[in-house]
Amino acid sequence: MAQKRDNRDFVGITEDDQYLFAQGTHYEIYEKLGAHPAVMNQKKGVYFSIWAPNAREVFLVGSFNEWNETSLPMNKLGPGGIYDLFVENIEEGELYKFLIVTQAGEKLYKADPYANHAQLRPETASRIIDLAGYKWTDATYLEERKKKKFQTEALAIYECHIGSWMRHVEKKDEDGFYSYREFADALVEYLKDLKFTHVELMGIAEHPFDGSWGYQVTGYYAPTSRYGTPKDFMYLVNKLHKHKIGVILDWVPAHFPRDAFGLAEFDGTCLYEHPDTRKGEHPDWGTKIFNYEKTEVQNFLIANALFWAKEYHIDGLRVDAVASMLYLDYGKNHGQWVANKYGDNKNLEAIDFLKHLNSIMSKRHNDVMMIAEESTAWPKVTGSVEEDGLGFTFKWNMGWMHDFCEYMKLDPFFRKGNHYKMTFAMSYNHAENYILPLSHDEVVHLKCSMLLKMPGYYVDKFANLRVGYSYMFSHSGKKLLFMGQEFGQDSEWSEAKELDWDLLEDTLHASLKKYVSKLLEIYRKYPAMYENDQNWDGFEWMNADDQEQSVYTYVRRTVTKKNSILVALNMTPIERGDYKIKVPKAGKYKVILNSDALEYGGSGVALSTDYIAKKEVTNQGNGEQYFITCDLPSYGALFFLFQG
Repeated sequence: MAQKRDNRDFVGITEDDQYLFAQGTHYEIYEKLGAHPAVMNQKKGVYFSIWAPNAREVFLVGSFNEWNETSLPMNKLGPGGIYDLFVENIEEGELYKFLIVTQAGEKLYKADPYANHAQLRPETASRIIDLAGYKWTDATYLEERKKKKFQTEALAIYECHIGSWMRHVEKKDEDGFYSYREFADALVEYLKDLKFTHVELMGIAEHPFDGSWGYQVTGYYAPTSRYGTPKDFMYLVNKLHKHKIGVILDWVPAHFPRDAFGLAEFDGTCLYEHPDTRKGEHPDWGTKIFNYEKTEVQNFLIANALFWAKEYHIDGLRVDAVASMLYLDYGKNHGQWVANKYGDNKNLEAIDFLKHLNSIMSKRHNDVMMIAEESTAWPKVTGSVEEDGLGFTFKWNMGWMHDFCEYMKLDPFFRKGNHYKMTFAMSYNHAENYILPLSHDEVVHLKCSMLLKMPGYYVDKFANLRVGYSYMFSHSGKKLLFMGQEFGQDSEWSEAKELDWDLLEDTLHASLKKYVSKLLEIYRKYPAMYENDQNWDGFEWMNADDQEQSVYTYVRRTVTKKNSILVALNMTPIERGDYKIKVPKAGKYKVILNSDALEYGGSGVALSTDYIAKKEVTNQGNGEQYFITCDLPSYGALFFLFQG
C-alpha cells in the first residue's frame, strides 16, 4: 500500500482506477477500495470507498458518528457505481459499516468487503486499521525463495488450525485462543523439531462461524480478529520466515455465506453472486457462488490473492474446492444447474478466472505457490495456461489419498486383494505436479483419526501408521500432514478444542512423533526423495506385484543417481524372514531407517545394517539380476541407501 508510506497526499479513486476495475485488471484495487488512513488536502483522516452500483444511496456509519444513518452520505463517482468519502479526525480502531439504501428503499448494513480488520465475532462491523509500518525482517528469506524451483524442492506441509492447535486451557470462560504471536512462537519450535518445510493455515480470512473452519468467508482482506490484529499476523509470518518455514493460506474463491452483513445481495441485488440460483447457489452447502462473468468480481478475488502475497509475504495459496468451480453441476441434481453455451457442464467463466488468476500471480509473484484442491480428473490442472492448462503449481492428489486410506484401514488379510490400491497412483503420476494430502477432511465427520483407521490391537495401529507414513513420505509427490497425526491423535479433529497433547506422555505416541520427525529428516536430507517427483526417472518399482505377501519394493533416485533410496514395505503383521528384494545394481545397501526400531515404538529386534547385493541368473530371460536378502519386520518399513 505504497501511497500511505510517504508524506504525499493520498489520491482517491480516479477515472483510471474506475476503468481498470471495470475491466477486471486493477490488481491493486485494495489500495483504494475499503478504508484507508490517509492525508488528503493536508488533512488527516480516513478515505472510504465502496462498490455498490445498484444502490440508490450509500451512507457511512460508525462509532465515530454514533452510527447516525444520514450524517455521512457518500459520493457516487461515476457510472461504474463506486462511492467514496474522506472523513477527517478518525482514529485507528474505530468501527464502521456501509449503509446501503436499495432501489426499493430497504436499508442494508454491510461490512466492508475490502476491510483489513473486523470486530471479533459475533459482532460484525469492520474496523479501521493501517497496514503500513510493520518492520519486516524476512528480506533474505524472500530473496532465497526467488531462487527455488518448486517441483525439485522438498515440500513437507503441516496443515494447521490455529484455534484448535493449542489453547490456554485455564481460560475457561473465554475461547482460550493463542494469539498470532503466541502461536508463532510455539509453532516455530515445534516445526523446527519435526522438520516440516511449510505450515498451511486454515481459516485465516475473517469468517463469522467457527464451525465453518474458515471456509465461509466474509472478510477476504482481513486476517481473523480471533487471534489478534493484522500486524500480529505479520509477526507470525515474519517469525516463521526467520526460521525458514514457509506459510501457505487456505483461500476460498468458490463460494461465500449468506450472512446479511456480508457479500450476499450486497447492494440489494446479486452483486457478487450469480443471479440465476442454478449458477449462484450451492444447494448442499447453503452458500452463494461468485459470479465469474463479472469483471469486477474477478478483480475482487484476483486482487485479494495478490494482496496476501504482497502485504503479508505469503508463500502460497491453497485454493479450496476447485472442482466445485469447474463444474456447473457440482453437487447438484437434475434441474438445479444450467449447461453452458456448448451444452455441457464446464463453467467456462470460472475456468477463465482461474487461468487469469494463475497467470497474473505467476507474473507478479512467481515465487508464490498456487495449489489446487481439485478432486476430479480434470486435465492439466498444473499445466501451463499457454497450453490450455489451469496454471496451478501443484494439485492435491485426492485419488492417492482415497486409495491410501481405503487400503490402510483394511484388515491385513484383505490387503492382498487390494494390492493395486497402493500402486495405481504411479500410473498417472506424470499427469500433474502432485501433493499427497492427509488433511483435516480425512479425520472429521466419523471418519476416525488416522491412528484409529488402522486395524488391529492398539500397538498394531501404531505399526500400521508407521509403515503407512513410510509409504507416503517415500512415494512420488510432495507431502501434507494434518496437525495431530504426527503423534497419533486418538480422537477426530474438532475446531472446539485443542489437540490431545497429553498423549505425548505415552511412549507409543511420543515414539510415533519421533518417527515422523525421522521421516522428515530423511525426506529433506536426500534429494532422491523429492527432486524428481514427476517422472519414472525418480521412481522405479523393484516389485509391485507381491500381493500374496503384501510387500512393496521400489527405488527413489535423483537425476545424478547419487544417494538413491531403496524402500521395502511389509503391510502385514507377519514377519517376512529372508525376504529376497530385487535391487537395481551391485554394491552395498545400508539401512538408514527401520520402522520396527525400539525408539520408534517397534519390537527392537536387531537387523543387519549393511547388505551386499548378490548376482543371480534368472530363468525368465532377464539375464543377470541383483538381490539382497533381509528380514522384513511385521508391519515394517526399511529404507536403504545406495549409490546408483
